[in-house]
Amino acid sequence: MAQVVEEWYKQMPVITRSYLTAAVLTTVGCSLEIISPYNLYLNPRLVVNQFQIWRLITNFLYFRKMDLDFLFHMFFLARYCKLLEENSFRGRTADFFYMLLFGATVLTSIVLVGGMIPYVSESFAKIIFLSNSLTFMMVYVWSKRNPFIHMSFLGLFTFTAAYLPWVLLGFSVLVGASAWADLLGMVAGHAYYFLEDVYPRMSGRRPLKTPSFIKSLFGNENVVVARAGDVRFAGPPLD
Repeated sequence: MAQVVEEWYKQMPVITRSYLTAAVLTTVGCSLEIISPYNLYLNPRLVVNQFQIWRLITNFLYFRKMDLDFLFHMFFLARYCKLLEENSFRGRTADFFYMLLFGATVLTSIVLVGGMIPYVSESFAKIIFLSNSLTFMMVYVWSKRNPFIHMSFLGLFTFTAAYLPWVLLGFSVLVGASAWADLLGMVAGHAYYFLEDVYPRMSGRRPLKTPSFIKSLFGNENVVVARAGDVRFAGPPLD
């Protein structure tokens, strides 16, 4: 069993494996009180006044309590992050990293701006970890790029992948979890999908072209080839 898990882990593409490892280690470390969440959460004042820049990154790594919700998000992270990196971004690790960087920037900006708007500032002030939102963003982008794949939710009903974010959002509401994190992830995911997939077809311009300095970080990339059993293809788009 351990050998199977080790092989599965080693076969993950580099970004997925790195993010999943950092998320699990951070969350486990906080649960064991090795790390304090108070040193990780997003606090604009501490970032600006005390130059605690790491908070812009660490708030995306902590998934709160190690409960059923944590397991769900680890599953989403391992599955949909892996599917995106292996298929849509196969051989384009720099582009995938830039997508996550864009999503993290959008999510952080939404929270910071929302915290300055009257009447809703209190709600945004409560959002101090954006890990769930970034995971949901990846689910959203994957669903938009694979809208015709048939899926099943707990064996209760079937639907196409285009509705996956809404099904998961409804599930979050049913179990009493906050829908804010999922909604923010959908906003960031839609912003990326529009600017990367829709707008270039409309205008011929690509505003989210990966900067050359980021591409240089991933110099010689090894193309990750997914196993045939893991690949599913969507149907042709409708006119």
